[in-house]
Amino acid sequence: MEQIFKSGFVTIIGRPNVGKSTLMNKMIGQKIAITSSKPQTTRNRIQTVYHDERGQIIFLDTPGIHKAKNKLGEYMVNAAESTYKEVDLVLWLVEPTTFIGRGERHIAETLQKSKAPVILVMNKIDTVKKAEILECIAAYKDMTDFAEIVPVSARTGESVDDLITTMFAYLQEGPQYYDEDTVTDQPERQIVAELIREKALRLLSDELPHGIAVCIDRMKDRPGKRALVDIDATIVCERDSHKGMIIGRQGSMLKKIGTSAREDIEEFLQAKVNLKLWVKVKKDWRDSDFLLKNFGFKDNP
Repeated sequence: MEQIFKSGFVTIIGRPNVGKSTLMNKMIGQKIAITSSKPQTTRNRIQTVYHDERGQIIFLDTPGIHKAKNKLGEYMVNAAESTYKEVDLVLWLVEPTTFIGRGERHIAETLQKSKAPVILVMNKIDTVKKAEILECIAAYKDMTDFAEIVPVSARTGESVDDLITTMFAYLQEGPQYYDEDTVTDQPERQIVAELIREKALRLLSDELPHGIAVCIDRMKDRPGKRALVDIDATIVCERDSHKGMIIGRQGSMLKKIGTSAREDIEEFLQAKVNLKLWVKVKKDWRDSDFLLKNFGFKDNP
């Protein structure tokens, strides 16, 4: 009997810092979305592709749903909430806690509008005892009409394969939207820019990273037998004081960011990289429609 090929679009939603990007990276087996311990790391809707003999799942990793404080925040929330009506399945990622805050209740209310089945994914189960997981599931189970509840650890990979099997159970027979070699729809330049921003998020202080963006000014293969890519990038910040923090004493912080980013970029591009970084100030860019569009944030994500 010939196996049915299933396919569909699945969005991953949740509050900031619940592990959405980590889970997506784990499922597709490659780092595409950047991660950090700071909330609102993901800014754009990122599309990736999982493929095996059962079919194809196109994931939409979205920014964390939060209370917007500027136009960038409004863009991010819109990018997340607009996916509900476009997908075949919704994964709502939560942490293992019995406390359900206002943010989670807001998500539960908006999910009432979704016609797609909703799977509650309780992430970070490696951080609590197994008995506590059942208490956390009990706290969430009646918040909306869940198709399934699946506990996982995106960090360790525990039960992630079970989650993929569950998703295929809810997807319908469908076409192969992308060839087997496609992992993401994100341009190389955008992924490289995000890898640089990730290192800044991890190395800089808590109050600074939300006010930075990264632009790739030049990305060009150098001719020759050995693969070598020249990349010029600019880290954009909002204040002159932030510029000094990013550069650091005698350029020490900027060098740390560049060295750390280059390692990940070389792994991603499978080539040696000559990375040069600059820092520029663009005051209040997060509230500028012109600059947001210039940095790749569109009105209708």
